[in-house]
Parts: sequence; C-alpha cells; structure tokens
Amino acid sequence: MRLLQSGKLLMKSLLGALLFYTILPFPSSNNFSLRAIALWAPIVGIFLAAILGIFDGLLELILPFNSGLRSGLVVALWVYLTGGLHLDGAMDTSDGLGVNDLTKRLEVMSDSRSGAFAVITAIGILGLKTLALMEIPSHRFSVLLHTLAWGRWAQLFAIVHYIYLKPEGKGKFHKEGIERWQVYLVGLLLLSLVFWAWDLRFIIPFCSLIALVVGFLINKKVGGQTGDTYGAIVEWTETCALIGAALLLKFPR
Repeated sequence: MRLLQSGKLLMKSLLGALLFYTILPFPSSNNFSLRAIALWAPIVGIFLAAILGIFDGLLELILPFNSGLRSGLVVALWVYLTGGLHLDGAMDTSDGLGVNDLTKRLEVMSDSRSGAFAVITAIGILGLKTLALMEIPSHRFSVLLHTLAWGRWAQLFAIVHYIYLKPEGKGKFHKEGIERWQVYLVGLLLLSLVFWAWDLRFIIPFCSLIALVVGFLINKKVGGQTGDTYGAIVEWTETCALIGAALLLKFPR
C-alpha cells in the first residue's frame, strides 16, 4: 500500500512538473502536485528534447542542409514549449542586474515590464542558440538532449545550494521537499546518458561543469536566488552548452 501511495505521489509530482515547466495540454484537474517538481525538471528537459529532435528531423526532410531557418525554427519551438518561462526569468534577471541596490533590484526583477537589458538578453540568447545549432550538422538530437537536461539540473543544483532571497514568490516552493542527495542522484543518472550517446561522451564533463559555473556566477552577482534567476540559470547553461558543443565537435576525436 505504501509503495502504491508513493508511486501515486511521484506521478502527481511528474504531472505537476510537466504542467509547470511546459505549455503542453496535459490533463490536470486537481490530480497533480507541485511539491519537489524541480527533481523532475531534467526529465522534462529530456522529454522536450525528444519533441525538438523529432521536429528537427522533420525539418531536415524539407531543409536537408543545416540552414539558419531550420535552426531558428527549432529554437522558436523550444521557447514556445516552455511558454518562455525560463527566458522571461533571464530577461528579468538582466534588468535587475542593472540596479546596484538589492531591494530595488528585486523590485525591478518583479516588474512585468521589460527594460533594455532584458531585450538585449533575449536577443542574445535566442541568437546564440540559433547560431550554435547552425554549427552542429550531426548528433543534433543528442546535443539537444544533454543541453536541456543539464540546463535544468543546473537549476536544481542552485535550488538546494543557494539561499532564496524573497519571503514569497513562485520560486520559493521549489526548495520544499528536496534533499541534496536527491540532486546528486539525478546528476548521476544524467551522467549515465554517456552510454546512450557514447560518440558525444566528451560533451558530458563540459555540460556538467557549465551547469555548476553558471549557477555560481549568477548567485555571486545577485547575492542569492529567485524564481527569475532559476530561469536565467537554465537559459545561460543551455546557451553555453550549445556553444561548447558546437566548438567541441569541430575538433577531431
């Protein structure tokens, strides 16, 4: 009975993660839970990567060469599937970093209006992702898989290791019900992806390192975490991982 109840709780949490992190029309009613959904975030990333990989494969039939249009459409679907959740966080974080006072910084980050820094950040992230994908002619699905999974693990790592700055907020509930050992276990499971994509095993250490460095730098700059910085960590980890993969694939192995 306990095992059955645990299984139901896990499924509710997984459904909660899919509903929160994507705009996909899963049946919700009230049969979901937002408790510990961040633990499922890397799995959601793998799920999204599968959709993007299928879409990219279909585009290849129409655009057999690796065009900018093909890569741009993949990135556009990427943003659409997440509802711009993480990109919005990256934009708000950039606006906040333009203010030195911490209190005012949090107020700016909470403002729904986008400033110049936010717009520049959005253009930079979307442009760099598109350009990086254009430089990856093969193994695109595997690269997307690692990029989306490790980007969300970076958020998970930041959730348990850094303080949350706001007394309330959408990001605060992410810390509830998550232990550090669970984060490391998820990381080990992601490392096992190397056996699935052995040809890209050299990307794994890079992606995992980027996942740690990006969160550390944003935490140091902001002085803690908010829901917006969680989104910024995801976006910048993904962007750096794509750029790194594009560069690493240029080297003979």
